[in-house]
Amino acid sequence: MKKVRDILEHKGRNVWSIEPDASVFDALKLMAEKDIGALIVLDGGNLVGIISERDYARKIVLLGRASPTTQVKEIMTTDVVCVDPERNVDECMALVTERRVRHLPVLENGKLIGLISIGDLVKSIITEQQFIIEQLERYITG
Repeated sequence: MKKVRDILEHKGRNVWSIEPDASVFDALKLMAEKDIGALIVLDGGNLVGIISERDYARKIVLLGRASPTTQVKEIMTTDVVCVDPERNVDECMALVTERRVRHLPVLENGKLIGLISIGDLVKSIITEQQFIIEQLERYITG
């Protein structure tokens, strides 16, 4: 069974972040530039939250607020679901389903070492299933 560490080795450990005092507009601009759906919020190097497109849609647009005048800390999610690099992919898939989140920061000894998304998990599962199918086909035809 693949683990979070395997996903990070394949996709890399780049994590885009923003500070809690930054404007939501700046967060959105960075997400658009990097073509990502969420940013980790770091305060002095410590993970204090996550801000996603979902936070923007629900807490800015629907409430009639303005992104240039609203700080990230006002709308970020502070109850961040994190995982260890040794967690297996199936456990992570159950976690994102149960907690209804799309991104999981990866912490090792309390230090942020990466970020995985539901898309990364799905891709990993599909790749593993394709491998199993190929092995079974070789066994049947071999």
